[in-house]
Amino acid sequence: MALILPVKGKSPEFGNNCFVAPNATIVGDVVMGNECSVWFNAVIRGDVNYIKIGNKVNIQDGAVIHCTYLKHPTNIGNNVSIGHNAMVHGCTIHDNVLIGMGAIVMDECVVHPNAIIAAGAVVLEGTIVEPGDIYAGVPAKKVKEVSQELIHGEINRISNNYVEYASWFEEHNDVPNK
Repeated sequence: MALILPVKGKSPEFGNNCFVAPNATIVGDVVMGNECSVWFNAVIRGDVNYIKIGNKVNIQDGAVIHCTYLKHPTNIGNNVSIGHNAMVHGCTIHDNVLIGMGAIVMDECVVHPNAIIAAGAVVLEGTIVEPGDIYAGVPAKKVKEVSQELIHGEINRISNNYVEYASWFEEHNDVPNK
């Protein structure tokens, strides 16, 4: 059963039609929108600051979402995919963003809409990723702009697929009060 715990009187809140894998961990001041999914071994820790997650966000296997005590909350927009083993920490991720597998997005970063953070990229503290840019590397730098094909063919496709994948696990869903 998923570990869903209150911290200092604040409990995670879930929108409609969300999936939480049986071994995911979600604690504290976490508010999640509709049609979200939190996959196996993912951790969302709203213990030291708040985490707000929009609609149709998937947080894939092993990903970690956290924030910085009294300084930097984490805000994630709508239609966002956070890849396997990625880390998103004390930053703002706007709508229609793909965070690749193993990527790290650090404190005070802002990733604007329709952007892609490539697999394995490390987006250093305070970096601003402009709308429609692809960032890659260590440290991450702009490598090109996102084409309309990538927006529709990757960002939207992955987000939509994860809504479908979550439906396959309805009998194993650990979201309370669903």
